[in-house]
Amino acid sequence: MTSQMMIGILAYGLAINCFSYGAMALDKAKARGGERRIPEATLLNLALLGGSLGTVLAQQTIRHKTRKEPFRSKLVAILLLQIVCAIAFAVAVFAAGSPEALWLYLTSPSANGAL
Repeated sequence: MTSQMMIGILAYGLAINCFSYGAMALDKAKARGGERRIPEATLLNLALLGGSLGTVLAQQTIRHKTRKEPFRSKLVAILLLQIVCAIAFAVAVFAAGSPEALWLYLTSPSANGAL
């Protein structure tokens, strides 16, 4: 995995979390103004696409959707899934020795079952 790829992943993470936070803030403003709201499914999909930290941060800082079920439970499940995936990735990188070695292993023909 190249440094450019790592920068891209970090940039994506920052962007999706900022976007998720903004969507939660906009939904809160719309709720106060009595306007049409952003569907909970959209907010959860943003969290699932990597914006769970931004969504949780917005939930805590602007006090939005903190008691809404099943939104809250689904958001916690998404966050836990992402934490498990991050730990699995970290263990795989550790086992491979480096991100580059893991990338080479995952993209090698023998890892894909081809000979």
